[in-house]
Amino acid sequence: MVVVGAGIAGVACAVELVRAGVPVRVRERGHVAGGRMASKRFDGRPADIGAAYFTASDPDFAAVVGQWRAAGLVREWTDTFQSYDRDGCHDVPGPMRFAAPRGLRSLVEHLADEVPVTVDRLVLNVQPGPSVDGQPCAAVALAMPGPQAALLLDPALAAATRVVQAQSWSPSMAAVLRFPTRRWAEFRGAFVNDHPVLNLVCDDGDRRGDAAPVLVAHTVPEFAAGHLAQPTGAAPAIEQAVRDLLGLPEPPTDVHVHRWTYAKPTTGAGGDTCHLDADGIGLAGDAFGKPRVQSAWRSGRDLGRALAARLG
Repeated sequence: MVVVGAGIAGVACAVELVRAGVPVRVRERGHVAGGRMASKRFDGRPADIGAAYFTASDPDFAAVVGQWRAAGLVREWTDTFQSYDRDGCHDVPGPMRFAAPRGLRSLVEHLADEVPVTVDRLVLNVQPGPSVDGQPCAAVALAMPGPQAALLLDPALAAATRVVQAQSWSPSMAAVLRFPTRRWAEFRGAFVNDHPVLNLVCDDGDRRGDAAPVLVAHTVPEFAAGHLAQPTGAAPAIEQAVRDLLGLPEPPTDVHVHRWTYAKPTTGAGGDTCHLDADGIGLAGDAFGKPRVQSAWRSGRDLGRALAARLG
């Protein structure tokens, strides 16, 4: 059994298989596990450049969050964001948002302790049988955005191909802005509405709990689409937009921009939490639900259970 993709959906799927006694191998093309729960280190300090936070309303996922909290990996961050729009700035209450002092990627790595993950392992094709790069296997789980899965699937795998081709995704840029000092008013995170560049800005020092002078900004899809070929070229516009929004007098000492070609699903897969067909191909991820960390975990968990039941 092969799982392709070591984001939270792929790892959650593999965990269920391991617990059911099903031999599984996880293949990840990147250097580390985590997927869009990505963190990047700057001078030894992590900053989250993918998912900004997560919430937990599902009881089973809340139990996992409880395990992370017991391990010291998760902290309650805030239940209130600010919202900027044409009428100014106001507070928006919501559910408790959780953050990870060592970066959200550390949570995926904690789950992955139970499963065999091979990183830097690019999968090129999945063919009927099924087989992965010519090697037969009992089943294959693809835990990644649909457009990426479509590149791997042999067209003869018609059921899975139809599902991934029905998905559409929007891009985003994530920019980490590091400043000499904290020069902004008390602020945790802000939704930015009706803006040509910004969608979300988070105080990463507040989110991490170390008060570092670091902000992370996420852009709107339309802006990101114009900079996918050269992400670094987006840095000046993002920097200026953040400084204008928060009234910052001094520029950051460094701006790092990360491109997410497939940041968020805009059309999903109906009411199912995952896909498993007669060809032995499974699909999981946050396209099977709302674009949330919790949805991705639940999708992977449910696919893992379905595969375990089928493979015995």
